[in-house]
Amino acid sequence: MRRIGVFVCECGLNIARTVDVARVVKAIGSYSGVVYSSKYRYLCSKQGQELIREGIMAEKIEGVVVAACSPTLHETTFRNVAKAAHLNPHLCEIANIREQCSWVHESREKATEKAIRILKATVEKVRLNEPLTAVGVSIKKRALVVGGGISGIQAALDIANSGFEVVLVEKSPSIGGHMAQLSETFPTLDCSQCILTPKMVEVSQHPKVKILTLSEVEDVSGYVGNFTVRIRQKPRYVIEESCDGCGECAEVCPIEIPDEWEMALTTKKAISVPFPQAIPPVYNIDMNHCIECYKCVEACGKKRAIDLSQNDTYLTENVGAMIFATGYDVLPTEEAQEYGYGKYDGVIDGLTFERLLAASGPTHGEVRRPDGKIAKEVVFIQCVGSRNQEKGVPYCSKICCMYTAKQSRLYKERVPNGQAYVFYMDIRAGGKGYEEFVQKVIEESGALYIRGRVSKVFKEGDKLVVWGEDTLLARRIEIAADLVVLATALAPSEGIEVLAEKMRLNIDENGFLNEAHPKLQPVESLTMGYYLAGCAQSPKDITETVTQSSGAASKVLAIFSKDLLLKEPTTVTIREELCTGCEACIEVCPYDALILDVQKGKVKVKAEALCEGCGSCASSCLRRAIQLRNLSDRQVFRMIEAFVRD
Repeated sequence: MRRIGVFVCECGLNIARTVDVARVVKAIGSYSGVVYSSKYRYLCSKQGQELIREGIMAEKIEGVVVAACSPTLHETTFRNVAKAAHLNPHLCEIANIREQCSWVHESREKATEKAIRILKATVEKVRLNEPLTAVGVSIKKRALVVGGGISGIQAALDIANSGFEVVLVEKSPSIGGHMAQLSETFPTLDCSQCILTPKMVEVSQHPKVKILTLSEVEDVSGYVGNFTVRIRQKPRYVIEESCDGCGECAEVCPIEIPDEWEMALTTKKAISVPFPQAIPPVYNIDMNHCIECYKCVEACGKKRAIDLSQNDTYLTENVGAMIFATGYDVLPTEEAQEYGYGKYDGVIDGLTFERLLAASGPTHGEVRRPDGKIAKEVVFIQCVGSRNQEKGVPYCSKICCMYTAKQSRLYKERVPNGQAYVFYMDIRAGGKGYEEFVQKVIEESGALYIRGRVSKVFKEGDKLVVWGEDTLLARRIEIAADLVVLATALAPSEGIEVLAEKMRLNIDENGFLNEAHPKLQPVESLTMGYYLAGCAQSPKDITETVTQSSGAASKVLAIFSKDLLLKEPTTVTIREELCTGCEACIEVCPYDALILDVQKGKVKVKAEALCEGCGSCASSCLRRAIQLRNLSDRQVFRMIEAFVRD
């Protein structure tokens, strides 16, 4: 019988307040197979780890149970201690008596009894654990970044500047994302283009970066270190290498369509460049509106840069890790109809107002009403959609308070005799210099901040009448405005659900990509080799986005720093004599790790590195042919028996 040692942590008062640790140590010390038991205030401390190491060696312990907090936090810590004591790390298990016991019970007697039962069950597991060896995986030291906004650009540059190749995939005709549409950025009021364009140019000229615009990920196979990604590139109908950006094609194009990059405030030709600083600086044809008059082809002449016969092309890229920086979209128009959004021309969202403020925008920075007159009174309404259960957006969009303050200040600069009104619930200005920025705007711009909600916006003559309430003064407010600017919620980017399904990514309850752990693994997904950056995960400002992007890049570089990646060996085994080849396990495997061996009529594991040991296949197998290493059916039943036995 395996000699087992049990070490119980008091975790200060986290465990000891509810659990009688001394009684637990005494009870488990007399349990079958346990040759040593002890307690310590903080086992994760250096002294606590040394106590475990010395106990293993002195008592010739062959299996270790550490009763402490969640294995998510310290499993690696204690398994490294076991390894240092010349014990296979997979013969060390964590019994969670904090989150699963002390924190969820008030009765000291019941919590102590439950802790003892948890320990007995864990001892039974360790008794049958196998000594396992990590799986060695070769690494393709090349990365793929999905999304070409500031988040994707920063991540790509960090990886490329470290000497590794990067494929940057962007679904739009140009990289740059929403940041390229902004006028200035808070709290420093830097020109957005002035700080973004150098990054765009740098990434486009970097010898280690391959940019694929008008492209989307279609499929992925493989595992961390060895992903094979299939990418669909839509036709531009303009040959990038031949186009010199002269613009003669656009001059002769007879079709005018709304310019989506300018938020439909102006029009563009059916053949156009997204914006002046676009990367690549190449024209693109919108075939949804092109009438194929061939005038652009004739204007292009001998350059022959236009090819209307282009079709979708497919590329295959082999990479070792991927970063998802898919950005955000704003709340759809129909979700803010109570404010006249989508009904009245003068009711716009914050991104549209940015284009009015921008010197490069359709009005060259002049804030005008739809009829062309200068807007003398502007009402800003915050939290439109955000923090609203009825709209299905319970979260705070995080940047609205700040960009509204910025916009009200910039508006005052553009229209010195104008008046801005800001309806707000409360002001959330969490960031370096943010609170100071908001206070300065209130003091210097003359913007009137009104604490309260707007109940109605309607048209009266050439004005937009806003009905609201000032909850501080307890009175009704009515304002006749020229423009109403809605700080609409930030929403997950369009198509993120489809991408997540293709890539086997988890989505949270709000539709954003879900991280492995909000505190300890904020840039990692549950799939090894997949990392998250920017607003793909949740609403963020530029500062936080860039920081997280560099964090995700550092995780990729940590993988690339090794010649061989060691992966957890807690994968599945399949007993061929019990397998009937029904393929139920293949259907439920979220990692595409199983395949049917047609010749044998049996299921097998494609590659051990693909399996994440989630157990979905084992739970679906009616014949119990699939077993999870160190969590077999036999172990589970023994653990249950130990837990319920009096």
